[in-house]
Amino acid sequence: MVFLPELTRAYRHNLNGSSLERGATQLEVKDVSLRFGGVQALEDVSLAVRQGGIHAVIGPNGAGKTSLLNCISGLYRPQRGSIALQNGKRHELTKARPSRIAKWGVARSFQNIELFKHMTVLENLMLGRHTHMRHNVLTALLYWGPAERQEIRERELVEEVVDFLELQAFRKQEVGRLSYGFQKRVELGRALCIQPAVLVLDEPMAGMNTEEKEDMARFILDVNELAGVTVVLIEHDMGVVMDISDRVTVLDFGRVIADGEPAQVSSDPAVIEAYLGEQRAA
Repeated sequence: MVFLPELTRAYRHNLNGSSLERGATQLEVKDVSLRFGGVQALEDVSLAVRQGGIHAVIGPNGAGKTSLLNCISGLYRPQRGSIALQNGKRHELTKARPSRIAKWGVARSFQNIELFKHMTVLENLMLGRHTHMRHNVLTALLYWGPAERQEIRERELVEEVVDFLELQAFRKQEVGRLSYGFQKRVELGRALCIQPAVLVLDEPMAGMNTEEKEDMARFILDVNELAGVTVVLIEHDMGVVMDISDRVTVLDFGRVIADGEPAQVSSDPAVIEAYLGEQRAA
């Protein structure tokens, strides 16, 4: 199996410019509040994501999990609070555009697959490299000199991701012709092509069968353990959360009700009540 050497080199290059050590806080959410009209989506949410960890955000439906990820990735701007990324230097995310946040090293996948269905797997993955493109319009159109050399480098990295995610047989297939599980794989691959320091995943295993979940969990663990990428994820499968995460934050009605190691959180009375309440409502 290929273990993303280019991704690993980029990650280590980012850390070389900072004093950040494994286990230090890499992403800090502090007192974040988000309101839509009369609806309070998030209220004074705080959490610290450790460098090199897998941090799960869980909670009942409507708890504010996706809203939090949208704030981290720049899709939403909270009315109050701060979100800081340490990646070489400190970056404040709350007022930055999504494209800028991606350049700083935060890559995002979505709950609903956001791919171009009529484009091939390779073409979709190449889109993840656009933040790294440096050649101008003229050289790009003529495809010579620096543009040609960069295109070769970008394709090499994309092929590395294809191999890692075991997508070789589907490289030139249209994404819309792939099964749901493989489409989720492609979306993960596009995020990896950004060469992230922090990978933000919104329900990466939703709608998958057991075998597909096992494959996705394996990919996430390899990216984290072998390439050193920090992972923040929302996941409803509690078995997966307990197996792969080293820290869990629980939201309910937009507030943090628990934060800690998986075993500690799973036995918290407030967490049990939140999930039991959801089951009763169903």
